[in-house]
Amino acid sequence: MSQKHPRISKAVIPAAGLGTRFLPATKATPKEMLPVVDKPAIQYVVEEAVSAGLDDVLMVTGRNKRPLEDHFDRNYELESALANKGDAERLAKVQESSDLATMHYVRQGDPKGLGHAVLCAAPHVGDEPFAVLLGDDLIDPRDPLLQRMIEVQEVYGGSVVALMEVEPEQIHLYGCAAVKPTADSDVVQVTGLVEKPDPAEAPSSYAIIGRYVLDPHIFDILRRTEPGRGNEIQLTDALQQLTQNHSATADAVGGPVHGVVFKGRRYDTGDRGDYLRAIVRLACEREDLGPDFRNWLKRYVAEEM
Repeated sequence: MSQKHPRISKAVIPAAGLGTRFLPATKATPKEMLPVVDKPAIQYVVEEAVSAGLDDVLMVTGRNKRPLEDHFDRNYELESALANKGDAERLAKVQESSDLATMHYVRQGDPKGLGHAVLCAAPHVGDEPFAVLLGDDLIDPRDPLLQRMIEVQEVYGGSVVALMEVEPEQIHLYGCAAVKPTADSDVVQVTGLVEKPDPAEAPSSYAIIGRYVLDPHIFDILRRTEPGRGNEIQLTDALQQLTQNHSATADAVGGPVHGVVFKGRRYDTGDRGDYLRAIVRLACEREDLGPDFRNWLKRYVAEEM
């Protein structure tokens, strides 16, 4: 297909969750600010958006999330102290987060689910397609998933979700997609979606992971979407409505839903065990930390395990 669709320029990052799985660490600290090696998880997500060409970033926050805004703001006292010490390396790291993107913030207010959080972005996004990045999923920069999703949306239009094959016993933790193939080996057309299905009723082993490129008509659907699983407004339910609309009428407003099948490196920081594994994997791959850390890890496993 050669059709071109509007270029995406805005990213939305929902960050209003309470982080209850990481209590008590998240009692006073947003879960998005928990460090993954030496950067908060949220900075990796913003860097991914910027690498894909999206430097207009809206963060949907809630109560007790002020540290997120502070992290991406200037800290003149700290910068001055580092400059006076001649610590150019740490000064550059401090300034990096405030220079990454044009940051905007809106409060969700009531925690009514991911669909409601996305709906809070409507006044900022307007009538443009946009990306949504969930902070629990860190995608390795060597595997440019978001960039590929943007390319697919520019060709096919509509909305695009990121999919990854998971073990059948894990599918109940995710939104799940029914799919059919397209001419592109890594792209499927989504024909149906269900939020966290029972494994016996799952339409496939394709799980939705935390990256979306959405047509702005999703807002109209979200405004009419009733609370679903967990008594929350589910983004999956709204996307399912888009697939039904397209199935009924090929030129339906909002377009089709496609999926990019991702086989790269993903770090799940939403679970305590996976969070620790993400830190270990990223630390092992760092040029400055990796050699010593890998040697220590080998000794630890050999001696203690």
